[in-house]
Amino acid sequence: MNRKKEIIIGFIVGIIANTIGTLLYILLFSDLGIVETYNAAVEQGHIGSLLALGAILNLVAFFGFLRLKRDYRARGVMIATLLTALIILYYKLVG
Repeated sequence: MNRKKEIIIGFIVGIIANTIGTLLYILLFSDLGIVETYNAAVEQGHIGSLLALGAILNLVAFFGFLRLKRDYRARGVMIATLLTALIILYYKLVG
């Protein structure tokens, strides 16, 4: 398959895994709803921490792709994780 296509698939999987991880964390550990938790995290300056906890699920996708010998997809997940890290850095510096 085309390398760019494989990296894009991995990137999309990484973004979806991060989103699902963040939502799972909110649903499992927050007494509030999803929107209320997000708003509270923004107000208290914890949105970066919330995103970082959601990114833990990217580890599963990354090592899963490596195990399946899908190195370019794993590279896409890594790019998605680095993008998340840059977003977290932005929130830490601005917020």
